[in-house]
Parts: sequence; structure tokens; C-alpha cells
Amino acid sequence: MGEKFLFDGPDDAAVTILLAHGAGAPMDSTSMTATAKALAETGFRVARFEFSYMAARRTSEGRKPPPRAETLKPEYEAAVAALGATGRLIIGGKSMGGRVASMIADDLHTGGKIAGLLCLGYPFHPPAKPEQLRTRHLAHLKTPTLICQGTRDEFGTREDVAGYTLFEAIEILWLEDGDHDLKPRKSISGFSTADHLKTVAETVRAWTGRLVR
Repeated sequence: MGEKFLFDGPDDAAVTILLAHGAGAPMDSTSMTATAKALAETGFRVARFEFSYMAARRTSEGRKPPPRAETLKPEYEAAVAALGATGRLIIGGKSMGGRVASMIADDLHTGGKIAGLLCLGYPFHPPAKPEQLRTRHLAHLKTPTLICQGTRDEFGTREDVAGYTLFEAIEILWLEDGDHDLKPRKSISGFSTADHLKTVAETVRAWTGRLVR
């Protein structure tokens, strides 16, 4: 992992949110940037980082395919250590980034290092492969968790997720007609992406308020 973080929001915020990117797009993608800005406007300090395979795409090494999510756990743990957040810390990310965070969350939470887990578009299964579930560890995940999911996310729709066994610590915010980037079709839903991101930020603020208390 590179040592570079992107920061948004006040340095003295009571809660920092550390976000990793999805499998195919970098930490400064349009979706990640818009989400970070929305969270920062609600008073969070938001830090974004990249896994080494993605950072390598910015150099002469060229495009590397994403590795298996399990192999990225040490890089995420290293990012938590490098960030050295002094206040309350929430870890998470978009799609694969949130999935990797979910794999290390319980150890960090038990150790008092994080207060919760935030997943933005959790990849419950690969597109068009609903039988290939990535939910086994979610059945006993004890870390307080908020998943923000579009109702038409091809990695897990509202109908898909209704049939899964998820631990009671997991809360889900459903965003009407949102896709994997939480983006709705305004002509169908009446909502814009900005509307949904504002809802995400306000929901995260209320959720973390309960955690901090």
C-alpha cells in the first residue's frame, strides 16, 4: 500500500471514516469523491487510500488486475495503523473495499481500534451469479455495521438480500433505484445521486451518534 491518503472534512472531527476503493476504480473516482465530500459536509473527517495494485496503475507498472479480496486484509490493517486516527474510527469502503474491511473489522473492534464498519454497495455476489455468495462471515459479524445499498444493485438487490442470514449488528440503508454506485435513475425514482448521498451522510451521522454514545 502507498502511504498516500486523500482527506476531506475537518481535522478535529470527533469521528474519522477510512474508506477503501472498489475493485475497478481508484480512490479518487467520481463516485468515491462525491461520497467523501458528502460525508465531510456532515462533519466527518474522511480518509481515502488505495491498495497497492491500484496505486501501481498510476505508475509505469501498468494495469494490474485486482487480487482476491482476502489477500488485501494486511494492506487494510496497515492503512489503519498508518492513519493513526486519534478520535473514533469507522472503517469501510466501496464494494470490494468495504468487503475487505468487513473481514478485519471484528478483530479491530474487539481490540478497541474501531467503532464500526461502513459498506457502500456491498458486493453480496458477483453480477448475474447470485449463487456465489460472499456473505458467510456476515452471519456472525459482531462489529456495528451500516451497509448503504441501492435497491437495484447488481451485486445484491433488495430482493436478493432479503433471503440472506445477516447478523443483527448489521443495518442496511436501502436507496431507491440506486445502482452499485448508489446512483438512481431520476426519471424513475425522482431522486438524484446527490439526494442519495445526502441521505447516506445523514444516516451515517445518526448511526455513528448511536455508536459514540
